[in-house]
Amino acid sequence: MTEGNFVDYIKIYASSGKGGRGSAHLHREKYIAKGGPDGGDGGRGGHVILRGNKNMWTLFPLKFKRHFKAEHGGDGSKQRSTGKDGQDVYIDVPLGTIVRDGETQEILFEITTENTQQILLEGGMGGLGNWNFKSSTNQTPRYAQPGIDGKEGWFQLELKVLADVGLVGFPNAGKSTLLSVLTAAKPKIADYAFTTLKPNLGIVEYRDFQTFVIADIPGIIEGAAEGKGLGHRFLRHIERNSTLLFLIPADTNDIKKEYEILLNELKKHNPELLDKNRLLAISKSDLLDDELKEEIKKELPKGIKTLFISSVAQQGLVALKDTLWQMLNN
Repeated sequence: MTEGNFVDYIKIYASSGKGGRGSAHLHREKYIAKGGPDGGDGGRGGHVILRGNKNMWTLFPLKFKRHFKAEHGGDGSKQRSTGKDGQDVYIDVPLGTIVRDGETQEILFEITTENTQQILLEGGMGGLGNWNFKSSTNQTPRYAQPGIDGKEGWFQLELKVLADVGLVGFPNAGKSTLLSVLTAAKPKIADYAFTTLKPNLGIVEYRDFQTFVIADIPGIIEGAAEGKGLGHRFLRHIERNSTLLFLIPADTNDIKKEYEILLNELKKHNPELLDKNRLLAISKSDLLDDELKEEIKKELPKGIKTLFISSVAQQGLVALKDTLWQMLNN
């Protein structure tokens, strides 16, 4: 998937169908002059329904179709015939989609499982036909109910990427390079900050044909939780990952300080992120000899397992995959 095709925020306009009118028909046929009321009910207006689709990774399909309108219900007719229900409109969205009211920004619901269906807007109920109003005191009602109007409005869809592992690090830490080596993904790679502007997903092939999904999240900078850099736009994607892989280059001046800054930004955004499994990988380790590695180990942050890897030199990647797999399955 190219970066330009990754859409994680979009606004749509939806309207449900109006209910059909009830019929005020009076039964008439040969030899039956006054057969009484037999008007049927109107059909229900069509719903607008969101449906989870595991084969979608982005909101890109909705980029060019943002207006959705369900069908109106059919009118009732004679012989108590109920009108046809309006056809529902289904909007497929990727798993991890949050739906907000376009005006109040209130979260309405989330789609996180395959084939989950949530009614975004209910269609209007059909009106009752006149036969419903027949009574001993009113044996020939000549009125019926109109259908109830449908609903409409703007809605905001946000995608939080669903991945097993999220790559966390400063810009230019080598996250995209690692993703390209571990998976078949082809992220944009260059020697400058913020090469990655949107998350990239890749599938890591493990032993015995088993796989897990890893996401390259755009780089964090200090102050990201307050919206600096790419700010909240990418921090929300980390919330869905069960394991966080912190990536810090070996040539960083202070690895421990950089790790603490990253951890602090996550904590300010959402303290619950600190409850996730964490692993620290020191990238570009092909620049280090054994003596330098020993010196670095003395200054590493406590309480987190650390591995030395090199994406370019293909060092430590098997151990990295083994460790991630164990963390994901324990």
